[in-house]
Amino acid sequence: MNKKVVINKRVKGLSREALDQLSKTELIDKIVQLEAYNFQLKNLLQKKLTESDKNNYEYTAVLRREDEQELKPKDSEKDTSGKKDKQRKFNWASAHKRHVLIKVMYFGWDYQGFACQEDSMDTIEAYLFRALIRTCLIESRATSNYHRCGRTDKEVSAFCQVISIDLRSKHAPDVQMEPEALSSEIDYCSLLNRVLPKNIQCVSWMPLRNPAYSARFDCISRTYRYYFPKGDLDIEAMRIACQSLVCHGDFRNFCKMDVHNGVTNYMRNLQGAAIKPCDNTDIQMHSNSGYAMYYLEIQGNAFLWHQIRCIMAVLLLVGQKHEQPCVISKLLDVVSNPCKPQYTPAIGLPLNLFRCEFRAHSTRQAIPPASSSAAIDDLDDDVDLAAQKPENVEATKSDLTDWVYSEENLQKLIENVQCEWTQFSVKCTMIRNVLVQLEDLLERNYKAQEIQSQAIMLQDAVKPRQYQPLLQRKRCESLENRIEHFVKKQRLLLTSDAGTETVLSKPDG
Repeated sequence: MNKKVVINKRVKGLSREALDQLSKTELIDKIVQLEAYNFQLKNLLQKKLTESDKNNYEYTAVLRREDEQELKPKDSEKDTSGKKDKQRKFNWASAHKRHVLIKVMYFGWDYQGFACQEDSMDTIEAYLFRALIRTCLIESRATSNYHRCGRTDKEVSAFCQVISIDLRSKHAPDVQMEPEALSSEIDYCSLLNRVLPKNIQCVSWMPLRNPAYSARFDCISRTYRYYFPKGDLDIEAMRIACQSLVCHGDFRNFCKMDVHNGVTNYMRNLQGAAIKPCDNTDIQMHSNSGYAMYYLEIQGNAFLWHQIRCIMAVLLLVGQKHEQPCVISKLLDVVSNPCKPQYTPAIGLPLNLFRCEFRAHSTRQAIPPASSSAAIDDLDDDVDLAAQKPENVEATKSDLTDWVYSEENLQKLIENVQCEWTQFSVKCTMIRNVLVQLEDLLERNYKAQEIQSQAIMLQDAVKPRQYQPLLQRKRCESLENRIEHFVKKQRLLLTSDAGTETVLSKPDG
């Protein structure tokens, strides 16, 4: 009988009925235990937060509420009771909403990744939602019907990150798609960009006809680019190796396994992989120069955790002639190599989510209000919540429309990015001039061989004195061993076709 691995979604607390059966003493003990646990979490968070996090009003409300209440004298409470801020709250009951896609670009090197995290507010998504709430475009994340196209890691950038969300609208739903309504709609991008950081900006938005359309589950293609200098790399060998990547295969040896979160299917379909030169520059005209810039472009419908960074790490070894291009095919053969060799992924800084493509008609049905986006955040990207395509979808009319741009917003966006370019271009030019002087000194005084180490920093690992081939290195645990480990921990469950659950052993402790 076939077994399916699923996450064991155990109830983390007692139900209301179970709490009702407890005695007064047991309830007091429970409260004391929870307060002690919350105190420990509070201290842990305060140690991890940066200064900017601690100054954030959301964390102040959570972490310092008790301290502020203790510091306030009783008399001052009476004096200020009638002086509360009487700012009128936005009336969401009478507000119209429309479902849209928003294209967001950001440079991620100053942030802790895109997705919100419990121990840091320094993420792209955190800034985005603060801007959405501050501009009264949404009431809260839970009620916004929000989905993201991709979940980029720390330092990773994006030119085409896309989110789907319900935003406040000037117009009633029955007239929202009319040209007059679109032309007079809120300028969402300009409004958000006024309160977003300069390196997180909205490019355009698209009105959607289907309120169930998802930037995550209706995305059919994601294209990433990984930028790197030529250095001493053999570009042709890397290009030959890329040919083996274009396949529907098991990429468990090219990722960081996320078994504890229920990811046990590592089959992915890469639609394209190629090494291409960057746009022409003065350096680029000399293709043999170690300073010439290239990028790896990979296209697929979904990706695994650190998949592109692991692929790039192996390609760098091929480019350095430590490995043959055929090593890609050998690592994709999980029958011969079921366990991943130990190697470090390439750094995340040069990675960019560059392009996304979407299907014309959503395959998803409307999600009940109780199923918020937060409840499905832990699902793998290749999992689709849709059961089937809704029956009443018009075959001729796409759920998608045209992207809406603003000339003023694009002008300001280009100005911001040009300022960013100037800052880093000045630094690059200064460093390049220093290198020219140093290389000239080395050549004139020692007649030494030209140094081409530009690509070394992409490998986030200590350079060994003697290189050990990938297939001869120590191996990580196999997928089967990891599944068994987490089943024993009761983190995962094995379910049969009949739907019955199997637990291999008692939980630890």
